[in-house]
Amino acid sequence: MKEKKLLVSVNNISRSYGKIPAIENITFDIHRGEVLGLLGPNGAGKSTAMQIISGVISANSGSVNICGSDIQDFPKLAKKNIGFLSEQLPLYNDLTIDEYLFYTAKLRGIKKIDIEKKVNFCKKRCGLEDFGSRLIQNLSKGFRQRVGVAQAIVHTPPIIILDEPTSGLDPQQILEIRSLMQELRKDHSIILSTHILSEVEAMCDRVLIINKGNIVLDRRLKELLTNEDSLESIFMQLTKK
Repeated sequence: MKEKKLLVSVNNISRSYGKIPAIENITFDIHRGEVLGLLGPNGAGKSTAMQIISGVISANSGSVNICGSDIQDFPKLAKKNIGFLSEQLPLYNDLTIDEYLFYTAKLRGIKKIDIEKKVNFCKKRCGLEDFGSRLIQNLSKGFRQRVGVAQAIVHTPPIIILDEPTSGLDPQQILEIRSLMQELRKDHSIILSTHILSEVEAMCDRVLIINKGNIVLDRRLKELLTNEDSLESIFMQLTKK
């Protein structure tokens, strides 16, 4: 079987805030087509790891390679391959969906001649094609999440990083976002950070658990669920104080 292309290589990254370590010597890889579930209790270091991988903050040590480019040495090359949705949605409430997506497309360096095509394509994928003229401040939480995902994929990146994408949504909205992620996984690799274990079971190929800044598990989901232990019991065992 042909090995899938390596897209993300994280090598021994560490980050401290003052004297307090957030993550220590985190190492893992992601290949094309994978959906990686990043789990851990509050304060475990998940968000710090995702921000370093996406280039929002720097590691104190270690390296991150995105599609062959080191994110510190060649940040523009690396970041063009990443779409990032943070837990705090990066939206401008006084813009319409179309205005916002055209703006983010320009920021991503998409050629002017291609912007409308790219925006229309990502709107269609996110179920927003009939709502382009709506003000973002008037959207429901679920639709705001969709706009957040749309800005993350407007430049068609091979890697999408989603930090708590269903946080605060009602059950129907959660199902809609899960359906959207199932669509996206066909063409993208996804790193999904969440505290909802059922979401990982429904979406992910592989599970990585961080506790107290360290990786305590990195396994394929099928391997984990072949024994009698549930993902919840495994998570509790590995993250207990």
